[in-house]
Amino acid sequence: MSIVQIKNLHRRLNYLADEATTELDRACGHELWKTVGFDAFDGFEDNERRARANYYYGQWQTVRELQDTLG
Repeated sequence: MSIVQIKNLHRRLNYLADEATTELDRACGHELWKTVGFDAFDGFEDNERRARANYYYGQWQTVRELQDTLG
């Protein structure tokens, strides 16, 4: 993989992480999920809100793992 491709990948991963963070903040109404993790929205009564939070939390975790692996 070339340097340009790696930089583009990092940029896209940062975009996905930012999107997930914004959506999780919106779904939770606060940034508590950053310290509590999955438990912050596991008890949501609204199924759609919980599903959206779960989706974006999974996206956020995947991006973080890829960023850690790529360095």
